[in-house]
Amino acid sequence: MEIWEIVFIGVGLSMDAFAVGMTDGMAEPRMRILKIFLIAGAFGLFQFLMPVLGYYLGSVFTALVAKIAPWLSFAILAFLGGKMIFDFIMEHRKKGEEVPAHPTGAVKLLVQAVATSIDALAVGVTLLAAETSQGLPFHVTLCALVIGAITFALSIAAVFIGKKAGDKFSDKAQLLGGVILVAIGLKILIEGLIA
Repeated sequence: MEIWEIVFIGVGLSMDAFAVGMTDGMAEPRMRILKIFLIAGAFGLFQFLMPVLGYYLGSVFTALVAKIAPWLSFAILAFLGGKMIFDFIMEHRKKGEEVPAHPTGAVKLLVQAVATSIDALAVGVTLLAAETSQGLPFHVTLCALVIGAITFALSIAAVFIGKKAGDKFSDKAQLLGGVILVAIGLKILIEGLIA
């Protein structure tokens, strides 16, 4: 796995946080800069922690993972990306049933951060699979740090965009994230089958 793939995984994983961050910005157009950094920090922290946790939990099954690494990576990334695409389609079908947004408090932020990073737990297993089959560009902790930093930066941008642009673009981020994850999963599977 190359560094650019880690970056694209980070971008793909951050799309849920991006969409939620935009929603937070739309809900609080007068949000202070400290709160924007707190939101981005929470999203980035969980996107960092979850892949590391998934990697170490997955290491218990290293021998099995080595044999099925390309298929496992594809299945996880295709499932996550497919779910994001499916959720995007379902949201568009019930567009008129929007629930009014409320300001983001500590509990709501924690739930958002965990919910938008659950898929990163599975990506930790994908990183383990990639490490055993083709290698990682650097240690998994640094890979996860890249993912968390990308999420942090994109979440800051998302809140600002949400504050300025309204809800015009928020739903497109989820579709883009799903497509990116499926594409990376396909690439890993094809490389594994060729090798």
